[in-house]
Amino acid sequence: WFDSKIILGKNGVPVAENFRLEQSTIADTIQAGQVRVRTLYLSVDPYMRCRMNEETGSDYLVPWQLSEVADGGGVGVVEESKHDNLAEGDFVTSFNWPWQTAAILDGSLLQKLVPQLVNGHLSYFLGAAGITGLTALLGIKEKGHVAVGANQTMVVSGAAGACGSLAGQIGRLEGCSRVVGIAGTDEKCSILVQEMGFDAAINYKKGNVAEQLCELCPSGVDVYFDNVGGDISDTVISQMNQNSHIILCGQISQYNKDVPYPPPLPPDTEKIQKERNITRERFLVLNYMDKQEAGILQLCQWIQEGKLKVRETVVEGLANIGAAFQSMMSGGNIGKQIVLVSK
Repeated sequence: WFDSKIILGKNGVPVAENFRLEQSTIADTIQAGQVRVRTLYLSVDPYMRCRMNEETGSDYLVPWQLSEVADGGGVGVVEESKHDNLAEGDFVTSFNWPWQTAAILDGSLLQKLVPQLVNGHLSYFLGAAGITGLTALLGIKEKGHVAVGANQTMVVSGAAGACGSLAGQIGRLEGCSRVVGIAGTDEKCSILVQEMGFDAAINYKKGNVAEQLCELCPSGVDVYFDNVGGDISDTVISQMNQNSHIILCGQISQYNKDVPYPPPLPPDTEKIQKERNITRERFLVLNYMDKQEAGILQLCQWIQEGKLKVRETVVEGLANIGAAFQSMMSGGNIGKQIVLVSK
């Protein structure tokens, strides 16, 4: 089997060369409670940038170790089982799946999947029907204070990414009357409006974002799903209404900098936040795992009904996972970045 190992972790921009591929062997036999799996799909996500430092800045993340196999969200198929609840042919997932083409895993740490819930798209369990979808759904429910009929306007930054593209759609499904996305290319903006039902989208690399935001959100901003932080977030916050809410999902523009999480706001922005009583509380989906099952079922129902449109950017081959990670961190993906390891 092949595995992908982390070879460098430091401040700065991550590149594909931070990972290397090695060929190794695994045991011929498995022990009681174990399963042998073949990896189908792996996920690369922005939070992984934090795992490239010894000091992750996050109390829930364990840093990757140099020259050890990296891990993250993965989906695979059981090829041999000595676990009572798993059989050959079962599809399984884990949040700590090793970046290997094959592995021997503790069956009790795996979650059995039902492909029919996502119309057979197993990779969706790493995105729209997984932690990514839960982050969008529970972030809106727990921190967005969205109410049907309240005529609320939601703005989503990083709107064409894995979480943002779902958050805008879920905001609408939960009751927002207007949803505006911010993304980095005209293609992404077009997809947000034409495929995913956003009312409008702003290419932040073109024109004046503040002016466009003012024009597209004439009643101000009530809910801000923040994936990026930095200057874009300062601009959005300046146009937020009294008693509005920031869903602090991610700060990808800040991940390559040596700053605490969540990064402090500039003084002028912080003043606006306090004067307008804008909530900005750290959101961590892992704190709401008691709502995981119901949330996943809701997401799957929306997917089956066609109410939640899912986009993926798929790269083939474990050897290309470093390049996929680098591309995702620089906005090269539309929707969820997935690595197809085997079919």
